[in-house]
Amino acid sequence: MMENFTPVSALLGGLLIGAAATLVFATQGRVAGVSGMCGAALAPRQDGVGWQRAFLVGLLAVGAILAPLYPALFSMQALPSLGLVGVAVLLVGFGTRLGSGCTSGHGVCGIARMSPRSIVATVTFMAAGAATVYGAGQLLSGAG
Repeated sequence: MMENFTPVSALLGGLLIGAAATLVFATQGRVAGVSGMCGAALAPRQDGVGWQRAFLVGLLAVGAILAPLYPALFSMQALPSLGLVGVAVLLVGFGTRLGSGCTSGHGVCGIARMSPRSIVATVTFMAAGAATVYGAGQLLSGAG
């Protein structure tokens, strides 16, 4: 487990995420929640979504630039089935609707603003994630 401990890259990544969230809040007065940006950017004929589209294109562009430079960061042990990916997308979409936002909106921006709703949402999705990982581990190991 400790071979994946990378404090320097984790710190740099956290600083970049914080800087991006701060820049969005300072320039747009909005929370940098990726699910909200996706929803707004994909909405037909909506004005004022240029910054959201630019943010999302920037996320994809950085991945496209880094993939050939650091292929190990993008490698997968096993490719999931298209059906499993579809179910995952639906569950994530349902969860972001149910929780009125996603991990970036609540976990990064909401907690930084000391929003009680975001703190509760973050604790809830972290607990659900931990339970899911534990349950899946039990099922996959045959101990379930």
